[in-house]
Order: sequence, then structure tokens, then C-alpha cells
Amino acid sequence: MRLELPSHIDQLRSSLRRFVDEHMPREAAARWDRDNHFPRDVFAKLAALGVTGTTVPEEHGGSGRDILATLVTIEELSRRSLAVSVPYIMAACYAGMNLVECGSQRQKAELLPLVAAGKLLFAYGWTEADTGADLASVKTRATVADDRLVVNGAKRFCSGSEICDYIYTLVRTGDPARRYENLSIVLIDPRLPGVEITPIDSMGMKGARTTDVSFTDVEVPLDMVVGEAEGIDRGWGMITAAGLDVEKLEVAAIALGIAEAACDDAWDYSQRRVQFGRTISAFQSLRHQLAEMRTQLHAARLVTYHAAMLSDANVPSRVETSMTKLFVTETAKKVVLEAQSILGAYGYVKDFDVERYVRDVLLMPIIGGSSAIQRNNIANWLGLAR
Repeated sequence: MRLELPSHIDQLRSSLRRFVDEHMPREAAARWDRDNHFPRDVFAKLAALGVTGTTVPEEHGGSGRDILATLVTIEELSRRSLAVSVPYIMAACYAGMNLVECGSQRQKAELLPLVAAGKLLFAYGWTEADTGADLASVKTRATVADDRLVVNGAKRFCSGSEICDYIYTLVRTGDPARRYENLSIVLIDPRLPGVEITPIDSMGMKGARTTDVSFTDVEVPLDMVVGEAEGIDRGWGMITAAGLDVEKLEVAAIALGIAEAACDDAWDYSQRRVQFGRTISAFQSLRHQLAEMRTQLHAARLVTYHAAMLSDANVPSRVETSMTKLFVTETAKKVVLEAQSILGAYGYVKDFDVERYVRDVLLMPIIGGSSAIQRNNIANWLGLAR
């Protein structure tokens, strides 16, 4: 099988690389990481390229659903800074894809044009202190009171809540015993009374930092339930929609971009660093190490793009997306750690970008469904006997 990318993907990649060179220089990326800063002005310039519309139908101002283009955008931005690539996901994927798949007609008409313009970011409010992969056990509750919902509870590891427009919040709207039947998703404005956000100091993924979010008698209009009246008690179907498969690919694309940057830096460093009278790229052990890293990245890129094409063709691909998420994130972690070893002590200090790549890539096998969860899913979906 020959994997041929559409011509517009090469054009998109070239445009994004020019953008990164001009608006996301290395020194800026290092500063955003150090200050845990979201460069909103840079994001606005990115949105002007039209890339936040790659998940939005043309009738709502987007360019139409193009998962391959979305993942390439994530990959190229992640080569330089997660402070821009993660907010891009919060717009194009968290907001765009979920609204297209689950929003009411009114919600689509009002909100999707904002997504296409890069003016609407969602954060995911799913995980709780005792609820990670087992989302059907969430304890955050929402009760109906006249024309509104009253929300009480707390979410953990809610990345980007400080910079988002809405927290895409999974809540329980009925009897906990009916685990899958009494869940709803509510769009909660983080500026509402009763919402409290507490930053969590994490190793990496700076710019859209992760937080704890608590809700104390937070009043939300009923029309902010995703899907409106028809969306009440239908939250489980929404979080298991096709967008959840694409979320795995989003994380894979981040990991791929980080690993590509690390490999490039190690490749260049090996041709500049002189030891024993010659560049270290002349030593066979290092040459083999770099060749192996390039080969691993080639394989990771192929499975990512193949899974994206399956998604664009609306081919059921939950097994392939889980395999992609598992393989690419674990491969990326290996490649980045190899790059750090090539730089030696320089790969451990903050003056070099590889130190940041290490901190960022270690998160990738964890978020979006851990590697253990992906292995379980692959075995189960392929019918392996228990």
C-alpha cells in the first residue's frame, strides 16, 4: 500500500512552518514554558490562517471536516510549543468536533462560527479525584431547578480551564446506580459565581496548565446542556462518540511533533559536537542510534496519518486509533529520551529545548487514555478470550 498525502497537506505544512518560524521562535517558546503563559496574540494570528476551521462545516464558516489536516496542524505546532498546540486542540477539536457531533442546531449555528474564527475554546471537565478512565462513576451532580441546572462537585486535571470560554463538563443528572443512563454534558462558563479554579503545578504542558475546578451551587441555563433538552441524560453517548477516537489521535500528533523536534535537535547537535577530534556523528554507535530514531518516527508518522485517513473516510477504526495512540506515544517517549542521552548533560539543562521535550513527552502515554487502557481496549475489541 502506498500512502499518498493530499496536495493541500504539503501546502498546509509549509504554511505552518513559516508561521512557526515567524511567530513562535525558540526563545519565545522557552519563555512561554517558563512562565506557563498562553500567547493569545499568537493564537489569534494562527486562527487567521483558517486552521481552527478544519473540523467545522462550511455552512458554519469552516473548511469542512479534515482530520488529517487537523493532526498535521497539531504536529507542526507541537514541534515548537504546546502553549499553542494544546489551545488549538481546545478550539478545533474539543469545541469544534463536539459541537458538530453533539450540539443542538441552535448551538451549532451560534458557536461553530466562533470556533472557525478561533474565538471559542473548550476545556474538558471529565476527570475527578476518584474517576479517571471510569468516567461513568463521576460524582459531580446537576439538578434541574426551573429553567436552569445547579451544579455541585469538582473536577481534577482540567487543563486549560483558566483560558477557556467553556468547561465541557460531564455531570450526573440522575440515579448513580444507572451509571450510563444519567449523565449529561454541560457548558459551564468558568467565570460564573461558584466556580473556583486552583492551578496544579505539573512538570510540563505549560501554557494551558492543568487545574482543579470546583462547582458550588453553580447555576447554568438549561440551554447550555449540550444538545439542549434532548441532551439531558445522553452524556455517555456523547463522550463515546467518534470524537473520543479522534482525541487519541490528537495526543499521538502532539507526541509525534515533540519527538520530531527532539530528533532534529539531536541530529543537528551530533554534527556540531566535537569529541576526540571529530564530530560525534562519526561514531557508529551514535549513527545507529539516530538512524533508529528516524525509523521509529517514520513508522509513528505512518500509523498516525493512516488512522486520520480512516477517520476522514468514516471507517470504524477504534482499534486502529487505540493502536496509534499506544504506539506513537510510547515511541515518542523513547525517541525523546534517546535525544536527551545524545546531548548528554546539555539535554538535562533548561538552556536546551530537549529538557522541555522530555517533560512534555512523559505526559503523552498518560492523557487521552493511558497506555494500559489502550492495551486493554485493543485486546477486548479484537476478541481476546479472558
